[in-house]
Formats: sequence, structure tokens, C-alpha cells
Amino acid sequence: TPPPHPGSYTEPDVLCAWVCALRPLFMVPLPSFYRLYYLYNHWIMRTATYFFIFLNLSLAVFEEPAVYPLPFLVTSLVEVLCLLVFFGRLVHFAKVTLRNVFWKDTKNICIMVAILLSLTDLTICGVLRIYNVRSIRWSRIVRPIFLINFAESRQIRRAFRSIRNTLPEITYVFLLFMFSLLMFSLMALKLFGERNLQTAEGMPYFKNYLEIVFDLYVLVTAANSPDVMMPAFDFSSWYALFFIAFVIVNTYIFMSLFLAVVYNNYKKHLKNEIRKLAYMKHRKMIEAFNLLKEEEGAQFVVREARWKQLVKLVAPDTSNSHRELLLRISDDEQKGFIDKKSFVQLADLLNIQVITLKIRSHPLGQWMPRVYKSAASRFLRSMVRHRGFVWTYDIIILINAIFIALDEETPYISYAEWVFLALYIAEILLKVYTYEPRAFFGKNQFWNWFDTLIIFAALTATILNTTLKSTTKYNSQQILDIVFILRVLRLIRIVDSVQRFRVIMNTLINIVPTMLTFGGLTLVVYCIFAIIGMELFYGKIQFFPANSNAPHALECGNPALKDSLFARGKYCKNNFNNFASSFIVLMELTVVNQWHDILCGGSVTVQAAKLYFIAFHIVMVIIIVNIFVSFILEAFFVEYSLEKSEVETAIEQKIQELGMGVQEDELQDEQLLDNMESAEHDLEGEGETKPQSKGLVFKIASKRYRTVDALLQRMFEAEIPLEDEGPSFEEILNLSPATAVPSNLTSESAA
Repeated sequence: TPPPHPGSYTEPDVLCAWVCALRPLFMVPLPSFYRLYYLYNHWIMRTATYFFIFLNLSLAVFEEPAVYPLPFLVTSLVEVLCLLVFFGRLVHFAKVTLRNVFWKDTKNICIMVAILLSLTDLTICGVLRIYNVRSIRWSRIVRPIFLINFAESRQIRRAFRSIRNTLPEITYVFLLFMFSLLMFSLMALKLFGERNLQTAEGMPYFKNYLEIVFDLYVLVTAANSPDVMMPAFDFSSWYALFFIAFVIVNTYIFMSLFLAVVYNNYKKHLKNEIRKLAYMKHRKMIEAFNLLKEEEGAQFVVREARWKQLVKLVAPDTSNSHRELLLRISDDEQKGFIDKKSFVQLADLLNIQVITLKIRSHPLGQWMPRVYKSAASRFLRSMVRHRGFVWTYDIIILINAIFIALDEETPYISYAEWVFLALYIAEILLKVYTYEPRAFFGKNQFWNWFDTLIIFAALTATILNTTLKSTTKYNSQQILDIVFILRVLRLIRIVDSVQRFRVIMNTLINIVPTMLTFGGLTLVVYCIFAIIGMELFYGKIQFFPANSNAPHALECGNPALKDSLFARGKYCKNNFNNFASSFIVLMELTVVNQWHDILCGGSVTVQAAKLYFIAFHIVMVIIIVNIFVSFILEAFFVEYSLEKSEVETAIEQKIQELGMGVQEDELQDEQLLDNMESAEHDLEGEGETKPQSKGLVFKIASKRYRTVDALLQRMFEAEIPLEDEGPSFEEILNLSPATAVPSNLTSESAA
């Protein structure tokens, strides 16, 4: 059975059981394997790996054609250093993986080939530079391979697999779309080709079939609408029906069909991958139980001491109090051992975030008890806790928004800013007076930190700007810009005051980590197309300042662009002369608007260069953007639709039984728990039925799973009977989306 790959699963691996089983296969002493495994998975090692990956990618900024040129020797040494780090990371991975598994893993082969190609290209380039011969750094296009294929980038590989699995279905739709496009283009040629029409630039209208195909393809994206229609529309209003029919069929129907096909296939293959992970986790947990079990009467169990040792090993960051709570759930009757069913749920227990809250009294209540507990103080604190206090400040924020939009040169408007700052500072001070300060600024209190930092940053910038204006004639536009931005950012606070806004924001926050996967996917595509674009179009377009007298300055340095839309639109800075400019151009192409004008500048060499831009549009806009939309839809559906799982319910019940629970609605609507803060301490007062003035209480962080993977797994785990070990690893890996239940599961078990 293959070992758990480092970084391969969302839940903690039951490491010690696997190490005991695999130690003879690795022929590595047990303590050494522990150290190697934990060193590989240590956050510093992961961070360092990503640092060198992005450092390697960023070398394109400093290599010719460079944004900030550095000597070839410097960039070469940095690249060699990065390659050595990658090779060391790969060797480290080999030390904690079975030899036959390591060499069968395609991603490891890809990394080794990429390292070899990079070193070969670097050597050739260095030799040619000695003889002053310019060479193409073709190996730069393989640099994104390191971002994709390291074990830490599992999510990016999954996204690429989703694209690969979706391509067959997309291909059929795309071929049908191209057939429609070619048919409409042929009709356009017959309708308009012989009527001697001209475009607004005086060019022949719809004379060349390939040009017609391209113009209508651009019309699908609506980038050249209604310009492409106007010559025919001016000739006869009836010709508008042709373009209306084309837009309905190709823009609205086919583009919507693309999204539907991508979403349907993405969801199908994502469910299949998550199902594989769920089966894999289930089987691994049962294997671990079989290795750790001891006989207790008529059943096999895991002893409490070994269970504690295991949890401490696989989840070292879990506090003693949290660990004790999990033990109470797993050993509900406190028999001193954990049965198979409870043991298999350990990974789920560790995936659910339980907030530990420690009860504390306010410092002012200890330092000045008479004042803090007086009638006036209690009235003031009750007023701050009242919902009306929040509504009052919501109204103040809206009034502040009106004043921000007004002319600040008016003295009264300028003075009003100080009034609003004073009100906001008073709000923060009142809340700190009412709520325990360490609870108010707890690590989970994002909005409190946001409010405080924004207010005091705005206060500092405003004081600095006022002081400089009053003492000197210096007027810093940069400081003014900062002040204006900070004032506008204060308005974001209104988001936290509306319940529906908070639901949407919390959902976005929960899926942001996985959204970064598509950021990595986009980065890979951008890097590849940017490097290809620099090799194809470098130097073809030049940017000149507005007052430049250089030849062909108005044509962006290329006579072929004379009187073109590209030159007239002053798009000269949209070029592929360096890595940064290439990224900006690709971003503009992704947005789609006016992308055909940018293409006009890029295709000044040969018309075939249009294929580069069309290929980017197909890959980025039609495929990846639709995959991204599909992911967002699925993530939102999961966030909104899933209720509490059986494991979550068991945790909440145990918390309430221990008398250490906090109702979820007590933390909503900005109602901070009085005298509480996030803490990590041992359980105190376990025998009490209610929290004491000092002690611990627990609360499940609502729907906050560590990853979307863990959230999605809940949708499929009901199919896996706890008593059944399930399919073998080979069968799991070969599961297809069409396979409803593995072959070795009975229909009764599947039901």
C-alpha cells in the first residue's frame, strides 16, 4: 500500500501508524523518518519552496528584455540557486516516498526534466553570449512547471486535470460553434462582398473571407459592436437582422452553452476527485486502526493513552483543552478506549475548527471595581451593547459618505472631517471600555482590527497633512491621496452591519484560499503566453512620450501602424517589450473590451500572428474563466446548502453536556461575548454545568472548514459504510465519474 504523500490530503495523516508499517520498506530509522517527514511538511520549508518558485518566475522581469536589467551572470546564478533548491526538495520528497511510487509519479519526472532543460538552455545561452550571439531563452517557458508539479501545488494540478477532463466536451461545442461562425461568415461574404461597401477607415468591407471570420469572432465577444455592423446597416436597415441573428446564436446561446458544459463537467469531475479523497481517507483511517488496535473483550479498540499520543503527533498545534474535548467525544462513555467507528471519525474531528474561549473579567473591573460596576457605568455598557448603538454609527457612516463626496475646500466640510474622526475614535474607546480588550482585539475579530487600523491611520495622515500645510508651503499630494483613500475605506464598515452582507462576505472569505488556486492557474497561463509574446513581438511596438519628435512616434515606432486604430487610440504602451508590459496586455485581453485593437498592434508582422491572440482568448476567456465561474458557483452552493454534519452535531452536544458551550447567535450581530477572548489553555472546571467567572468555553466556527475540499467531502461520505474497508487503492485511483459505487461494495452497503 502506498504511503501518504506529503501535502496530499486536507486532513492530518495518521502518521505514526503508517510509519510503523512502512519503516521496513524505507529502511530508514524511525526517528530519522519522523524528522524527514515533519521537516518536509514544516511551514518554513513550504514557504521557502514557494519563495524560490516565484523568485524563479520573477527572473523574467530582470532578464532581457527586462523591466529592471541585471547582468546575465547575476540572473544565471539566481536561477542555478533556484534549480538547486528544487532538486534538493525533490530529493527530500524521494526520502519520504516509496522508491517505486516516486519513479512512477509523473510530476517528479516533469520536475527533473524541467531542471535538466533549464540547465541545458542556461549553458547554451552562456556559451553563445561569450561569442556575442543572441539566443532565445526557450527554457523560460518551462518555469511554470515548478509551480504546478511540486507536491504542495495539488490544487493547481487538480484545476489542470479539470480542464483536461473537460476538454473533450468543450471540443464538441467549440466545433459546432466554429461551424456556425464559418456559415455566418460565408453568408456575410455573399451578402456584403459585392456591394463595394467601406468601413469608417475607408477599407473594403467584408471582401476577404478570413477577415470576415475574424471580425465575426470578435463580434461574439461584443468588442467591436456595433462598429462592425454600421457599414451594412447604413446601406440597408434590413441587414441589421443578420447581425441580430448572429449575436443571438453565437454570443448568447453558444457562449452560455460553453459555461453550461464547463460547469457540468467541472462539477462531475470535481465530485469524482473528492470522492476518491473521501474513500482514500476512509481506507487510511481503517488501516491505521488495524495497526494500532488492541483486543478488548469481543471487540478491537485503541487505548486512550495511544489515542492521545497519536493526536498530539498528527496535530501538534491542537491545545490540551481541545484535545481533551475530542477525547470526550470519541470516548463518550469514558471507558478508557476508542472503538473503530469513533477512531475513523478522527480526521473529521480535526478538520472542524473549534474556537476555545477563555472567560476573563475586564481589567477596569479589577482596577476600579466601584467605578466600573457603578450604575452609570452599567448603563453606558448596556447602551454600547444595544443594537441602536450600531444603527447610530451606520447613519454616521452614511452621512460621512455624503461629506466625502462634497468639495473639501469648503471650510465647514474640512472641519467636519475632524468631527467624524472624533466620533469614530469615541466608538472604539467605548467598545474597548465595554468589552474585554483582549477579546475585542482577538485574532478572530477582523472587523475590530480593520476599524481601529483605518481610523488611527486616517487620524495620523490627517494630522500630518494639516501640520505640513500650516507650518510650510509644502503640500504632499501623496499624503492627500492616502487621506482620501482611508476616508473611503471607512465606508466598508457598513458591510458588517447588514446580515446578508456578512453572509456573502464570510462565504467569500472562506473560499478565498481555494480561489488562490485559480490565481496560480492564471499565473501559469500568463507566464507562458507572456514569454511567447515577448519572443514574437519584442520591439515591434515602441512607446514615445507625447512631446517626442522621434520618427514614426505617432505610429508607435512602426510605419505599418500608420492611421490604424491602435495608433489613433494611443495604445503604444500596450506592447510585449518586457515581462510587466506583457502581463498588462494579457490582462487587457482577458477583459476582452477593445481586444481586437490591441491585436491589431500585435499582428503588424504577419496576419498569422492573430492566432496567438485567438489562442489566448480561447484558453483564458472561454476555458479558464468559465472554470473559475464554475468553481465560484459550486463553492457558493456548498457554503449555502450544507447543514451541520453528524460530527459537528456530536461536538456541539458534548460541549453543551460539559456546560461549556456558547450559542452561535450570541456571537452574531456584532455581539461580542463579554469578558471572553480566544485562548489556548487546559480545561478548567470540567465538572461544572455552567461556565464560571473564570474558565473555558467552546464554540464551533460556523461552516469554517480548513479547505473547500473538506467541505465538499461531506457530500459523498454518506456513501461509505464505516464497517467496510472500501475499495483498494488501485480501484480508488481508477474511479471514473460514471462509476457510482466501487465494484467491491455491495448494493446494500452502497444504499
